[in-house]
Amino acid sequence: MRSLKPFIKTTALVGLLLTGIINAYAATQGDNQNMNKKVTQTAGRTVLGQFAPEFAHFNDDVLFGENWNNQDLTLKTRSLITVVALVSSGITDSSLKYHLENAKKNGVSRKEIAAAITHISFYAGWPKAWAAFNLAKEVWTDVEKENKASDLPPELAEYQQRMFFPIGKYNEAYAKYFTKKSYLAPLSTEQVGIYNVTFEPACRNNWHIHHATKGGGQILIGVAGVGLYKEEGKPIVKILPGDVINIPANVKHWHGAAPDGYFSHLAVEVSGENTSNEWLDAVSDEEYEKELATLNR
Repeated sequence: MRSLKPFIKTTALVGLLLTGIINAYAATQGDNQNMNKKVTQTAGRTVLGQFAPEFAHFNDDVLFGENWNNQDLTLKTRSLITVVALVSSGITDSSLKYHLENAKKNGVSRKEIAAAITHISFYAGWPKAWAAFNLAKEVWTDVEKENKASDLPPELAEYQQRMFFPIGKYNEAYAKYFTKKSYLAPLSTEQVGIYNVTFEPACRNNWHIHHATKGGGQILIGVAGVGLYKEEGKPIVKILPGDVINIPANVKHWHGAAPDGYFSHLAVEVSGENTSNEWLDAVSDEEYEKELATLNR
């Protein structure tokens, strides 16, 4: 009797991955991850508790205790609004730095704060923006590291910001099996092989087969963008974030990106006996366009 352990191990791992993908994808769709986060403040009582206890009460209990915990706005949105209000008022002291740090903690990225301050500058004035930028640079100190993190093209680096998993490096070893550039990030090379594969717009791999005499095959999990999966003899289907494609062993197929954007999926290797990959013909532009036409009917 065949052991169920490899199947159970793979299924459990895929389940964990899906949970992570769903949570990460939900986070990219909005700022709801901050909605239930409780804000507490004691600075008023610490600094002014004896000198101005009523002001300390309003600061800690009303401004932060009630207003900042109101669920009609996310903490990220409140943080941006507060920074805008302070900069516009010309307040560029320690209070602004505190709220910049708070904004970063609540999910505001370097690019977002830079865009916000740049926008403010046209309405509040250039000198105020310069002062705000000087403080923001002290808070978002990882700009060089962020820029060095990848030598990716600007549009791909921007795409990375919207994806939970890393893009990885140019997939040079398998370049001859892809119509355009692809990128590969190994996530797990032990127990179960898991790789994040990113395709340029309209990039697809060749027809191929995952051979096995028992078990085997592959599982694809969409993580970002819009992808395509084509199995021989079956209609082409879209792959969206969170979608799972189960590819049985010994089935001819190809997969790749839709024409209008980057696409990434996790490729999960399913254990089996006598496994091997067979790469076949490339998917021509004509064939690709023909399949797209059937998808859009």
